[in-house]
Amino acid sequence: MLTLHAAELLVTGPGSAPLAGGAVLVEGDRIARVGTYEDLGSAHSHARVRRWPGVLTPGLLVRGADELLERTYYPDDPYEVTELGADPITGGEALEALKLTESRWGNSARRGTQRLLARGVVAVCGRFTVAAVRTAVSRSGLAILPPAPYEGRPDLDPFAGRESAAEAFHGVLEPGAAARFAVFAVADEAELLTRGATACVATVIGGRLLHRRR
Repeated sequence: MLTLHAAELLVTGPGSAPLAGGAVLVEGDRIARVGTYEDLGSAHSHARVRRWPGVLTPGLLVRGADELLERTYYPDDPYEVTELGADPITGGEALEALKLTESRWGNSARRGTQRLLARGVVAVCGRFTVAAVRTAVSRSGLAILPPAPYEGRPDLDPFAGRESAAEAFHGVLEPGAAARFAVFAVADEAELLTRGATACVATVIGGRLLHRRR
């Protein structure tokens, strides 16, 4: 089945010229064509259409994901929030006090991956040593890549500390490439860098819509 994802602005990758009224045609788990909505919609009138506000870009990459998912605990809302609060818990002593089992680590990682998907993330770098965490990440649809260098503390927002939005992109949107992209409710790349990944309204991985802001 063909699905046409259209946005007010399309950015296909680092250094590419933004395309107003751009669109990505997806067939299965791959990108079939990239161009303007006018051209692609006319050529593929039978395709299902999803129209998004803002900017459609390649999905984002997070480095240091093992620290974010194996050394950070995300309380279960609403069951643990009264006792633990809603903020992620880090630090050796604080985590030790929770006496976390592997099962709880896996459930925490699942909640963490949901936060990543809600920020347009499609791939993570890290070495996962807890089996339940590795399983949660694999099942989320996120691509797992080898560890990569990063400065400072890893962040759920891939734009944090970046000089340009393009530094956080994973891959390029072109025919034949994996259908992994995100849409952000912003006017352009400059506003995207300013507002951050929480402006995400949709995340697509393998042609499937894995996050959509309600």
